[in-house]
Amino acid sequence: MAVFNHISFDEHEQVVFCQDKESGLRAIVAVHNTNLGPAVGGCRMWNYESDDEALNDVLRLSRGMTYKNALAGLEMGGGKSVIIADPKTQDREALFRAFGRCIDGLGGKYYSAEDVGVSTADIMIAHEETPYMAGLEGKSGDPSPFTALGTYLGIKAAVKHQRGIDSLKGLKISVQGVGHVGYYLCRHLHQEGAELIVTDINQSSLDRVATEFGATVVAPQDIYHQDVDIYAPCALGATINDTTIPLLKATIVAGCANNQLAEARHGEKLKELGVLYAPDYVINAGGIINVSFEKDYDATLATQKVEEIYNTLTRIFVQADKQDRTTSSVADDLARAIIEAAK
Repeated sequence: MAVFNHISFDEHEQVVFCQDKESGLRAIVAVHNTNLGPAVGGCRMWNYESDDEALNDVLRLSRGMTYKNALAGLEMGGGKSVIIADPKTQDREALFRAFGRCIDGLGGKYYSAEDVGVSTADIMIAHEETPYMAGLEGKSGDPSPFTALGTYLGIKAAVKHQRGIDSLKGLKISVQGVGHVGYYLCRHLHQEGAELIVTDINQSSLDRVATEFGATVVAPQDIYHQDVDIYAPCALGATINDTTIPLLKATIVAGCANNQLAEARHGEKLKELGVLYAPDYVINAGGIINVSFEKDYDATLATQKVEEIYNTLTRIFVQADKQDRTTSSVADDLARAIIEAAK
């Protein structure tokens, strides 16, 4: 596993491999950049098929957090961690205590929080071993509703820019992944009158949104070719790729998943097809924005900060049009300028 020459390495400051034989912990922590402050980013627990797949994921996610935190105007650097394990495992206490000790060994350079496969309860267990945890119960708590709010507002910004309308009523939106964030997003979209087509690998999650929001359920492989206005990827990354792009009928891609583009060139392909893409680390920043208020938590101030995502995306869309560039490349340049200025 060649880390320094890895395609996703991108000048990471630190990559740490953690193992604890007794608990079975196998984890990777990636600290991408700390120019703006200590690295902050969630922990993902997933049953990766290989160590290299886990490494690639954590490197891409970590870089995305650097850019996300920069464009959200937060005094935080970017980092991420992954635990290589089945997220359905029931023996979590020993695992997350060991994870907490691993994070503690970094001395505050990286703060972890919940992400896919990890709950706030897991983070509270790890917090017993280290102060370097965020999104704690009794403070900022579950970031999912705030991620969903930012994504919802980002979808509205994309619709306003592309179609000149303020309402989502009557628009057809396909949502891939209706877990914690996806569920809250569906609620926002349903309340505004959007028609929902959804998929997930968890049947109980599908049943919930079908019952509560009248969503139409389709098989995972069928979500891409639905005749919709907007495709909202809200599960794992890289769903915008050579296979799926020819299937898309949506003219807007805007969702809360991380690393939605399998490769940067897929942003170019979307632009060629006239599809407006909301850069993932901009639209899904609501959760980390909420976490940033943890010290003296105020939900009202956090919400107001999340609402700025609408204007940030609008600025990116307008600049991309003026410069005839992809929205993803514009966002990357804006983030890099902020990070460089903080050196």
